[in-house]
Amino acid sequence: MRLTTMIAVMLAGPAAGYEPLVEKQEFTLENFTTRGGEVIPEMRLGYETYGKLNEAGDNAILIPHYFSGNSHAAGKYSEDDAAPGYWDSIIGSGRPIDTDRYFVVSVDTPVNLGAHDPNVITTGPATINPETGKPWGMDFPILTIGDFVDTQLGLMEQLGIEKWHAVMGASMGGLQSYEWAARYPDRLERVIPVISSGWADADLIAWLDVWGSPIRLDPNWNGGDYYDGEAPEAGLAQALKIVTLHANSAEWTNGAFGRDWAEEGADPGEDWANDYKVVDVLNGAGAARASVSDANHFLYLVRANQQFVAGHPEGSLYQGLLDIDVPVMLIHTDEDLVFPGNAVRETGAIIKSDGTPVEFVELEGTRGHLDGVLGIAQAGERIRAFLEAE
Repeated sequence: MRLTTMIAVMLAGPAAGYEPLVEKQEFTLENFTTRGGEVIPEMRLGYETYGKLNEAGDNAILIPHYFSGNSHAAGKYSEDDAAPGYWDSIIGSGRPIDTDRYFVVSVDTPVNLGAHDPNVITTGPATINPETGKPWGMDFPILTIGDFVDTQLGLMEQLGIEKWHAVMGASMGGLQSYEWAARYPDRLERVIPVISSGWADADLIAWLDVWGSPIRLDPNWNGGDYYDGEAPEAGLAQALKIVTLHANSAEWTNGAFGRDWAEEGADPGEDWANDYKVVDVLNGAGAARASVSDANHFLYLVRANQQFVAGHPEGSLYQGLLDIDVPVMLIHTDEDLVFPGNAVRETGAIIKSDGTPVEFVELEGTRGHLDGVLGIAQAGERIRAFLEAE
């Protein structure tokens, strides 16, 4: 079972919020120029929509996704799907993001982790470079969170949307939400960053490096040149194992596994082949996700997140946050090990310091960072009110 499906299955929410079957769509941006000045001849990406765009074109909500996610935010592709999209609990008819009222757009990022997932459409190192006829590999331009946002701006223009009613995303999706509000404040009316802060601090930069280290240590990685040989799946699986653990909390690991052994009677103290249940589960989750993921894409995502500073990184660390002048709702949890509550509150204080309205919503739960995905329904009515506010 894929990690995204595993996460969705663990959602203790009601039945599917978005009822119609979802169709994956795609768009292409020709000669996409990165903020670093590099040109990608063909940027091909996937997206999904829920609800309908109204005649005025002013009811659209953008949902950028998290690090290991994709554009499947709600609904199912087929009736047989094990679980719906990751935020199905708040997207759908009558839900807080009401698809009877709003047109919701969710987009795959460039260098999406799931490069080998048939339900993901992305452009990155695993994509064929039209100039060479071979995968780009590490010759693919280094991208930023701002580049992700600029691809969404391209889709926005293709869809004929002048302004987003709101931009809302979790984790890396929250970083993209800040970037939208800081860089293009005239193209949205409000923003809801979830479980994310306004810049990557030294602690996050270091953790992201730890996330990617097993890939670089896998001999099959070969400096990123592995597309004609054996992929570094062992290193990628261990990288995803680290991400899964970091995105949770001690309350979850201790409560769900304790000191249980992976197999009854198989004492880890007696044989190296034996292990603890928590390790066995994390290994399984990492391996399952690695089968549809790409190691180079993982590293490109790491670097994009490490570089993140909202708005204009060439200026003050805080200037981008001060440039935000639309209402802001920050949803967070103090159990978050990736974007701690104090970092979110500091971000909010900076945005608020020049008079921009900021609301805080604190989630409760035992899943740490993942509560921003699994427990988002807690904030549902606050989200509904924020979206409906004049």
